[in-house]
Amino acid sequence: MNDMTHNDPSVRSYLALQTPWGRWWLRLHVQWERLLWHALVFGAQVSKRLFDIVTSSVAIAALSPFLLLILLLVRMDGGRAIFVQTRVGRFGREFKMYKFRSMCLDAEQRLKDVLAQNQHGQGITFKVKDDPRITKVGKWLRKFSLDELPQLFNVLKGDMSIVGPRPPLPREVERYTLEDRRRLEVTPGITCIWQISGRANIDFSGQVLLDVRYIESQSFWTDLKIILRTFPAVLMSKGAC
Repeated sequence: MNDMTHNDPSVRSYLALQTPWGRWWLRLHVQWERLLWHALVFGAQVSKRLFDIVTSSVAIAALSPFLLLILLLVRMDGGRAIFVQTRVGRFGREFKMYKFRSMCLDAEQRLKDVLAQNQHGQGITFKVKDDPRITKVGKWLRKFSLDELPQLFNVLKGDMSIVGPRPPLPREVERYTLEDRRRLEVTPGITCIWQISGRANIDFSGQVLLDVRYIESQSFWTDLKIILRTFPAVLMSKGAC
């Protein structure tokens, strides 16, 4: 067997398997590679969680006067200021998501009256232009996504992340295909890739496609880019409901 053949990795692996020592060495190598992979994944998850804790804590402290002002404005509009809704998180676990209330108190009861106006057709997600259930204060909150700010507390609790696919409603998940359920492989976020690419103007299939791309290529730098691009997208009210 010539030198070129000996230099072929596949041939070297085959030759190594012919001896007990070689088989033991290959098993050790495979276990080592697997350990390194798990350490890398765990390290990335810990880093992301630490980033979420620090970012949400700083944001809550810095924005606390502004959050209080919004709270008072919503209260002046009548009814409770914080809207609590059940959402589906990572691996299908349900949690309570917080928002500033932007709709009238009987919004859920009036939902069936506006379903026919869904701009996403008969799709899973729901969007209505000039939804009559939205209050005057709520209109401005939604325009600049200020109603989402209480979700910083969800991030601090660990229910959500700063960046990740938006958490769906249980009734939406019931209609998910296996491909759609890939969105539930990671912790949901306040902002995501499709929100900076068109927000509510993107239909459900487009949202799934972008979320899956994010999941497959997520990194700290990807998250940072999404966060930085979120601010101009919000200020321009791009695709806002």
